[in-house]
Amino acid sequence: MIRDYQAIGRTWFRKGEQRFIPTHGQHKGVKLIATLNYATGEVFCTEEERYDAVTFLRFLRKLLSVYPTGKIAVVLDNARIHHAKLIQPFLEENRDRLGLVFLPPYSPQLNLTEGLWKWLKESVINNVFFPDVRKIKLKVREFIQYISERLEEVIDRLCVRL
Repeated sequence: MIRDYQAIGRTWFRKGEQRFIPTHGQHKGVKLIATLNYATGEVFCTEEERYDAVTFLRFLRKLLSVYPTGKIAVVLDNARIHHAKLIQPFLEENRDRLGLVFLPPYSPQLNLTEGLWKWLKESVINNVFFPDVRKIKLKVREFIQYISERLEEVIDRLCVRL
């Protein structure tokens, strides 16, 4: 989730001229779900109003339509919605094409998408005031568009070359 209260990231300023980042503290935000294609660098990302099992199931369906052929392994954390009973029939129906791989607890460093979120926050969110959620959504979309045009940079930054 990209929240509308401002994140303070590493920055520099002249001594005695500390940077001031205003905030309005409404705690709204943008919920994002994304996959990173390890082989191509392609990012498939959706914005959601909420993030629950229904939303996750809808995302998995979209994912199969974005990649209509071949097998897909989705690497995930162990959030409860990723194990929801609601998605089990869908996974069973699509077991020849789609598999979920769960990371060990407390291991975000193994999830390449966490690197994507870090990059997004460093590039778009940190140390910036957004007066409303629409402006955050616009900047997030611009970032996703930017990286979709620079797949080699995505691979270099987020993937391990073999």
